[in-house]
Amino acid sequence: MSLRVGAHVSISASRASNDPETPPHGNIANAVFRQTAFGGNCGQIFTHSPQVWEDPNVDAAEAEQFRSATESDLDGPWVIHTSYLVNLCTPKDDLREKSLQSMQREVDAADQLGIPYVNVHLGAHTGAGVEGGLDNAAGVVDDVDVPSDVTILIESDAGAGTKLGGEFEHLAGIIDRTDTDIDVCLDTAHVFAAGYDLSSAAAVDETVEAFDDVVGLEHLQCIHLNDSKHDCGTNKDEHAHIGEGLIGEAGMERIVNHPDLQSVPLVLETPTEDGKSFAWNIDRVRSLRRE
Repeated sequence: MSLRVGAHVSISASRASNDPETPPHGNIANAVFRQTAFGGNCGQIFTHSPQVWEDPNVDAAEAEQFRSATESDLDGPWVIHTSYLVNLCTPKDDLREKSLQSMQREVDAADQLGIPYVNVHLGAHTGAGVEGGLDNAAGVVDDVDVPSDVTILIESDAGAGTKLGGEFEHLAGIIDRTDTDIDVCLDTAHVFAAGYDLSSAAAVDETVEAFDDVVGLEHLQCIHLNDSKHDCGTNKDEHAHIGEGLIGEAGMERIVNHPDLQSVPLVLETPTEDGKSFAWNIDRVRSLRRE
């Protein structure tokens, strides 16, 4: 199975003057330019700053450039990651409404751009409890008018505080509660932080089997492939370079080669530090793959 691997890249018009991946023009097609510069063939974007409530604001010409460049230069797929402010589980009416409106804008942008997936965290129940939080999240998802060619992905979480998504049962719970067809994105650093071991081939096999038993591998459409700077079960979310964190080379190699995961696209959110960028990490993933 052909390896699909890429990174979460910026759509901004420019970056630091010493950045070799500075794009030639200023629109969302910058993402395709950067992805190919890093050596990726699929990837993820924010349509706007993730720290604010903002419209994607993509015009028709930019969307056409993005779709055309993607078709000619990448294997795909792309994923849109929603704003960090979105909280599907919230019991607060105002935040629920803002989250719903933001989700609607993102799935509409995905449809415009030909992107099949919109990735979102469940968020925090902030006192509503696990069951109440999952009920709230399902209500928001079912109120989104999702285009036929777009699927919402619920991302696994590191599990700190009242955030949901750290347990596979939470992911199964939201799938069971919705009338909307939704699927899942697993973040390896989050899964590890939440207490599912990935640090050896045997541990990866056990965790994949647990996910299949609880959620079902048919729902896994994307993996955020990140190593972890913190140990298993710490609920601490800080990403490391591939094979250089506490998941380590053995765990990463098994994830990349596991027979049930080989067709799942891998999107890196690894750091840029120690002289290593997305390009280094993408090359590292390819070096671990046994065809």
